[in-house]
Amino acid sequence: MTEDEIRTRVIEIVARQAGVDPRGVTPATTLDALGIDSLRLVEAIFAIEEAFGISVPYNASDPAGAGTGAGTGAGDGAGLSSIGAIADVVSGLVRAGKG
Repeated sequence: MTEDEIRTRVIEIVARQAGVDPRGVTPATTLDALGIDSLRLVEAIFAIEEAFGISVPYNASDPAGAGTGAGTGAGDGAGLSSIGAIADVVSGLVRAGKG
């Protein structure tokens, strides 16, 4: 799966959670702009895990620990504030085979 395919699929999944048309969503679109709160983010992450056959680490939202196994795991969503950031994490996990 290419980076573009991953990004497109992430956009589709998150847009569905937000109830918006994916054609209006770009990698720069923030979760705040889509009205995605923490509950919807968790739902989107579950849908992403299922779609890609991966397991997103509990600390993926921590910029200090995303994808490294480090970080606090505070889970405030700061590291996953945009569609592009989510797609980057997913892409890294897919490439690493983190199922």
